[in-house]
Amino acid sequence: MLLKKISTYKFAALDLQLYLDTHPDDEDTINKMNMFKEKAAPLVEKYERKYGPLTKSETEMNNWSWIKAPWPWESEDDC
Repeated sequence: MLLKKISTYKFAALDLQLYLDTHPDDEDTINKMNMFKEKAAPLVEKYERKYGPLTKSETEMNNWSWIKAPWPWESEDDC
C-alpha cells in the first residue's frame, strides 16, 4: 500500500512536470507538482527505512550498498 501511494504521488508530480515543459509559467501547476513531491517525500523515507532504497540513485557513495540489505521478502516483519 505504501509503495502504491508513493507511485501515485510520483506519477502525478512527473505528469505535471511534463506539462510544465510547455507551460513553464503556470503557477498553479507548479504548486500542485510541489505538493505531490512533498507528499511523496515522507512516504519514500518511511519505505526506505523499512525496505532500503527505491532506486540505485537513492544510495549514498557505494553504488552496491543497497544489495547488502535484506530484500523485502526476507524481512521477518512480512512473514
